[in-house]
Amino acid sequence: MTKILGISAFYHDSAAALVVDGEIIAAAQEERFTRKKHDPRFPHQAIAYCLSEAGISARDLDYVGFYDKPFLKFERLLETYLAYAPRGIRSFFMAMPLWFRQKLHLPREMGRGLGGQYKNRFVFIEHHESHAASAFYPSPFEEAAVLTLDGVGEWATASYGIGRGNELELFSELHFPHSLGLLYSAFTFFTGFRVNSGEYKLMGLAPYGVPKYADVIFEKLIDLKEDGSFRLDMSYFNYCQGLTMTSGKMDRLFGRPARKPESPLTQDDMDIAASIQSVTEEIMLRIARHIHRETGLNQLCLAGGVALNCVGNGRILREGPFEKVWIQPAAGDAGGALGTALFIWHQLLGEKRVAEETDSQRGSFLGPHFEDTDVRSFFDQVEAVYHHYEDTDALCERVSDLLAHENVVGLMQGRMEFGPRALGGRSILGDARSRKMQSVMNLKIKFRESFRPFAPSVLQERVDEFFAMRSGEQSPYMLLVAPVHPSQQVPLSEEDASREGIDKLKVARSTVPAITHVDNSARVQTVDRARHGLYYKLLKRFEEQTGCPVLINTSFNVRGEPVVCSVEDAYRCFLATDMDVLVVEQCLLIKQEQPELQHHGRDEYLAQFALD
Repeated sequence: MTKILGISAFYHDSAAALVVDGEIIAAAQEERFTRKKHDPRFPHQAIAYCLSEAGISARDLDYVGFYDKPFLKFERLLETYLAYAPRGIRSFFMAMPLWFRQKLHLPREMGRGLGGQYKNRFVFIEHHESHAASAFYPSPFEEAAVLTLDGVGEWATASYGIGRGNELELFSELHFPHSLGLLYSAFTFFTGFRVNSGEYKLMGLAPYGVPKYADVIFEKLIDLKEDGSFRLDMSYFNYCQGLTMTSGKMDRLFGRPARKPESPLTQDDMDIAASIQSVTEEIMLRIARHIHRETGLNQLCLAGGVALNCVGNGRILREGPFEKVWIQPAAGDAGGALGTALFIWHQLLGEKRVAEETDSQRGSFLGPHFEDTDVRSFFDQVEAVYHHYEDTDALCERVSDLLAHENVVGLMQGRMEFGPRALGGRSILGDARSRKMQSVMNLKIKFRESFRPFAPSVLQERVDEFFAMRSGEQSPYMLLVAPVHPSQQVPLSEEDASREGIDKLKVARSTVPAITHVDNSARVQTVDRARHGLYYKLLKRFEEQTGCPVLINTSFNVRGEPVVCSVEDAYRCFLATDMDVLVVEQCLLIKQEQPELQHHGRDEYLAQFALD
């Protein structure tokens, strides 16, 4: 057996992934163990988990790979600082200590991180190769076009090519500083959200606005070609030489400074969000059409941080030329660890690849799981009051009834998800039919901004009844946005139709209002029996009880906290929020039944996590 460990570290969202003879055994982000969101440090605990899942130690590994080439990245940094000198001197002196201490000595750092046990070869592959490998090799396609889009790797900010069988070839790249990911992050910064973690907030804010600045962005900031390639006017940006993303020239263009974090959102912020989202979608569509023309293929694989822009993904699928699109669930840097391991197995070692009918990502349930006996032991130890169900049918019956009566349920079952989306392993669930649930879950459970939408889980066999998608269409990883089906939308009064900004939240727009965004869209997860096990059974029971095959599904965490990993994480989050019910494997806890002594610690709990 050939055992390959892939690692991503030191930049954003460190992770580890283990592949044995081409089979994905385990993958996890370091943040889930350290409880530090987007933890960039060496993934000691994620590696330990992957090795334990396979029952091996570091000395048993045949290859260890890293998801980019640090010397190429260092070259890009030095050339950029020299090009902008002396303006980037402060940024230079802030960045260099970490480079000289760790990033230029990665074999040494990885050797230490593996406890000195690993004695074989370290492999370094280019950043966009790792993204491309993570997109194509687990996909269900024998042959496909491959597109990667992110901030920046070494020099590349986007690339495309073709995957065939076990071979992957990238034909063309866009280079730094011209980057769709960095353009979107610049507007994330300008609208007051945190770069590298707030981009999805910008995407969620966009439907509240009007894209009135899209033409200004195209005229002043970006020179876009028909094939989707572009050049940015760097005088509006500061990320090459400074500590901010945008320059004073951007302030003057929009007649205002960047919004201060946590300050009130204005209609102008919403219009700017709508504008950059519109621009991003247009670029994504042009690139997709160009790749289709160049490759002649009808399947597309996507990865890189921009591939988490599920609105753009949805438009590529609906309006683009490709018949099928598959997106890596851990599309950001974390997925690079998995791509690295698969690249070594298939591309470097030349091992055969057989495309699986669905995909080989195993539902992206690649993280830790906990035995029912260990769960019960923990709850006994903390003197929690719980109900244990030997029969999962009876458990689903009870949980379905609680959901139908507008209880908010935390669900932890099976293996933890790899990637940013909760898919039924570490999820908070609610009744999508409820008009109040969106507000309740945002403000009392997640402690986050009221404008944030919630995503639906829907039975795959009924997806086309509730969303503008094809019959039986798969979206198991919650990476596609689609309109709510017209038959489920409700007519609006003239007053409701004319509402603007956050005031749009007051309107129920469909039969499932809690998951219908203000533009009548939703980020859809399809649930099927093969991938989702107990979660499918629960959703099926809810459908039988209510007639509705849709639930709210949001990640099991509060704002600023990583998704829960362990039983203890889930229990503490349950106690510190207004969550009504906790289900961990076959144990069910009701908040009102817990001893009064346990209803404390919210402020202390939330204080651990920086606002994000």
